[in-house]
Amino acid sequence: MNPFEDKTHNIVTHVAKVLRSLGVDSYLVGGSVRDALLGKTTRDVDIVLRGSANDAGDALAESLNGHKIRIDFERDAARVIAGSRDHRVIIDLLSLSGDDVLTDIRRRDFTVNAIAAPLDSAIAGAWDLIDPLGGAQDIESRTIRAASESVFSNDSIRLLRAVRLSAVTGFSIESQTISLIRRHAPSLAESSPERIREELLRILDANNAARWVKLMDDLNLLSIVIPELDGARGIEQPKEHYYDVFGHLVAALDHADQIVSNRYEYDFVREMMPTFHRMDAYFNRDASDGYSRGTILKLTALLHDIAKPHTKTIEPSGRIRFFGHSEKGEELAEDILTRLRVGGNGVSMVKGMIRHHLRPRQMANRDELPTQRAVHRYFRDLGDVALDTLYLNMADFLAARGPLLTPDEMRIQSRVISHILVVGPQKQTPAASQKGLLTGHDIMNELQIESGPLVGRLLKSVAQAEAQGRVSTREEALKLARAKIETGVAGG
Repeated sequence: MNPFEDKTHNIVTHVAKVLRSLGVDSYLVGGSVRDALLGKTTRDVDIVLRGSANDAGDALAESLNGHKIRIDFERDAARVIAGSRDHRVIIDLLSLSGDDVLTDIRRRDFTVNAIAAPLDSAIAGAWDLIDPLGGAQDIESRTIRAASESVFSNDSIRLLRAVRLSAVTGFSIESQTISLIRRHAPSLAESSPERIREELLRILDANNAARWVKLMDDLNLLSIVIPELDGARGIEQPKEHYYDVFGHLVAALDHADQIVSNRYEYDFVREMMPTFHRMDAYFNRDASDGYSRGTILKLTALLHDIAKPHTKTIEPSGRIRFFGHSEKGEELAEDILTRLRVGGNGVSMVKGMIRHHLRPRQMANRDELPTQRAVHRYFRDLGDVALDTLYLNMADFLAARGPLLTPDEMRIQSRVISHILVVGPQKQTPAASQKGLLTGHDIMNELQIESGPLVGRLLKSVAQAEAQGRVSTREEALKLARAKIETGVAGG
C-alpha cells in the first residue's frame, strides 16, 4: 500500500524525521492516501500538521536543500519542492483545521480526500486509516462527492479543485456535486488569485488538459478564472480556420498537450512531428511556480489568440484580418497572468511566445525555407523560449486546420519547423548541441536529403543506437542512417 518509490520514500521519511524533531503531529491526507488505496505511486505528498505549515516548510526546505513556495495567503499553507530535476517531489503542507484530525477531516472538500493516516505509521507501513465519511468506498467506485452541503460555501476554491481532482484521478463528479458547483460557481471570484492560479496550473498540468478546461466551462467556472476568453466565443475566423476563436484556443491547448505528452490523435501527425534530443526532458523542466515548460506551453496555447476579438477587422472584400493581435495578446496575457499572480518567469515566457507565435512560418516565403540568417535572428530574439515557440506555432497550425488537416499540409509545416531545429544555433538547439556522432547537417550532406522530419527521426535513431552501444563511430552511424532510408524503416 506504499505509494512512494524508493527515492520519494526516502524524502518522505526525512520529512517525518524533521517534523518529529519540531514536535509537530502530522498526517498524510489527500492524494497520498488516495494513491495508496489505488495501488499507484506518486511524488506529490499532502500533509496536514499541528502548528504553522509555513514555519515547517522553511525547516523542510533548508533540511532537504529544496525551496518553499507560499501557496495560500489566506490560510497557512506552503509547498516544498525537493529532490532532483529528474526526481522532483512536491510536498504540500497545511495546518490542521480544528482541534484534532477528525475535525479537520470533516471539514475537508471531498470524501476521497477526507481520509488520513499518521505520517509516522504510514512510513512504517502500518497505514492506520482515519475515514469517517466513507472516502475509501468512493475511491473504489471512482466517484468525487462533496463531503457536505456547505463544502463550497466554506471555501470557494473547492469549486475549481473538483475539476482538478477529476483531471488527476479520472474519477467522475457525481450529479449532486455537479449541481452544487454550478449553483456556487460565481463565488469562485472570492478566492485568492494565488489559489486560483494553483488549481488552474494543476489542471493544465494534467493529461488531456483541454478536456478539463471544457469541464470548467461546462460548470461555469472558466468565465470566472479567465473572463477574457468569453470575448472569443463566436468570433468567426478566415476560411483557413476550422473553429471560431474560442474553439481554436481550446483546440490549440489540446494539440500542445499532445505534443508535450507525445500522444497524438492522428498517426501521420505523430510520424511527421519534428523532435529534438531529450525533448521529453526539456518540456519536463521546471519553468515557473513549480510547473514545467510543458505546462507553461499549454497555458500559452490557451491564451495565444486572446486579443483577436479586440483586433478583428473585415475588409470590403469580406476578408477577415486580426492586425496586431500578437502584440495586443502579449499585453492582455500579462494582465491576466499578473492578476493570477503567476511568477515573473512564467509571465515572461508566455509573453514572449505569444508575441512571436506566428514568426516560425513568417520567416520565409511560401514553399521556401527560412535562411540560416533568419533562423539565427529567431534564436537570438526569442532566447529561452525559442524552442517552446516552435511548438506553440505547431499547435496553432494544427488547431487552425482541425479535422480538415491533410498529410500534405502537415508535411509542409513539419519541414519548416524541422529546418529551424536543424540549422539553429548549436548553443541553443538541443538537437544540435548534443555531442553525438552525427548532426543534422551531417545527415543532409552525407545522405543527400532535404531538411525535414526525416532528419529528426534519423538523428533520434542514431542517438538511441549510440546509447545502446550499437554504434560508436561516425561511419557506423552514417551506415545505420543510410540503411534505415534504404529499407524504409525511417519513413519518408
